Order: sequence, then structure tokens, then C-alpha cells
Amino acid sequence: MTQSPLFAALTSRAVIAVEGPDWRTFLQGLLTQDVEGQAAGTLRFGALLTPQGRLLYDLFILAGESGCLLDVAADHRNALIQRLTLYRLRAKITISASPLAVAALWNTDQSEGFLPDPRLSALGLRGYGADRPAGTVLATEDDHQAHRLSIGVPDPANDAPSDTTYPIEANFDLLNGIDFKKGCFVGQETTSRMKRRGTIKTRMIPIRFDGPTPAFGAEILKGDLRAGQVLSGQDGRAMASMRLDRMAGTLTSDGRPIQIDWPSWMEPPAAGDPEP
Repeated sequence: MTQSPLFAALTSRAVIAVEGPDWRTFLQGLLTQDVEGQAAGTLRFGALLTPQGRLLYDLFILAGESGCLLDVAADHRNALIQRLTLYRLRAKITISASPLAVAALWNTDQSEGFLPDPRLSALGLRGYGADRPAGTVLATEDDHQAHRLSIGVPDPANDAPSDTTYPIEANFDLLNGIDFKKGCFVGQETTSRMKRRGTIKTRMIPIRFDGPTPAFGAEILKGDLRAGQVLSGQDGRAMASMRLDRMAGTLTSDGRPIQIDWPSWMEPPAAGDPEP
């Protein structure tokens, strides 16, 4: 049965405008994504990290001719503007809040004024200041979050609320969020080393359960061993930060069974990996 295209305003997201002749070189040295080679009118996914390589802010970059738009968590916009301003130094750019609204469109693969979500095509499209297209059904942001969870994609703004998570643990390397060939960016050394050495013990993985979502940070246990923790979610489904060596077997949280809902776009870890 064909599903109707759904449209939702994403009020949890906001936009920053970075404009001026130096915008590409300025952001190229900061973000995990390559903006030097990004064509105008295209959308890419990336992040700003701490110097130690931990995730600070996830963002989408919409390139223009004389600047770009950054799609960021609304709660983080002012803090990100302040941080970018500190990095600006003598760069010929301006950094300001934009009034453009962010919207999502899914169950369709094209619509004027919208661009494909660069993480996964299954997520649908994103628009900036775009009107609701004719023939679409008005949905809510909760509906969009349910769609994201059904595909198994983390929301870093909610699932990694502090600078304690490495971007690879939030699957940025699998969701087109890191360009490992672009050269230096803030936190690049740690990020590249993790990828090169394969020292990835934890990833964000979708889980299923009966009833309401356990509290954020609730432990997931494999017997008496800590296997992970619950992150954001909705009734019956959530994201979790899981140890890759402790996902097999019986898992519980708050005394309830937990099932791993491994997404089709992720390669499962090798069976029988030993626990350290």
C-alpha cells in the first residue's frame, strides 16, 4: 500500500547563516565534513568536535555561492554562534541567526524546495523556509522522530547531550558525517585514529521493548554485566549506546527484556567477539 508523503516542521532545529568570501576555508578547518568541494545547492551532514575529538554539535551544511546555512539543534544555536565567533579571528565572514524554519518531508523522494537527507535516503528530505507541498499530509515532529527511530538513526542532539561521545560512536562514519580524506579539522587526530585502528567498542544501536521508554541513561544489562544505556526514544523503541561485545544473549533494562533492532544499513559485528 502506497503511503502519503508526510510533512513536519522541525521546531527543535534552527539555522545559522555563515556568509562572506572566506566561509569555505573557515569551516573547512573546523568541521568533520568537506565544504571546499561542496557544490552550491547541496546538503551535507557533519559535526563540530572538541579538540579531543568528542562530539559537540551535529549540523547540516547547505552550501550557497557566497555562504552557507547550518542546520543545528535550536537549543545549541546561540552557543554554536559564540564558538564559531571565537574561531573566526580575521576570516572575512559574518555569523548570524537565520529566521528560516527547518522542515522534513518523507515517504517521497523528491519535491521542489527540498533536498535529500545526506545521511540516508530512507530518511527523506529536508527543507529550509520551504512551504508545505501540495498533496502532503501534515505530521508532527514526533512522527518524524518515530520515522527516524524506525530506520535506526541516532539524533546526536538528544542522544549525545554532552561532550562525552565520539562521533564514530554516534555512527557519523556510517552516515556520511565524516570525510576522512579532507585533512585537518578540530578533533581530526583522535577521529582518524579510531577509524584506522578499529578501536570502536561502543555504538548507538536501536532497541525494542514493551511499554514506555526507560529513563534516559537507564542501564542495559546482560546478566549482571553492564551492556549499555538507554538514550532517547518513544514507547516501544529507543536508541541505545551499546557495547558491541555484549549485545548477544538476554538483555534487560528496568527488569524488562530488551531486543536489539539492528538496522539494515549497518554491518553487524563479527559473531563471538571476546569481551575484554
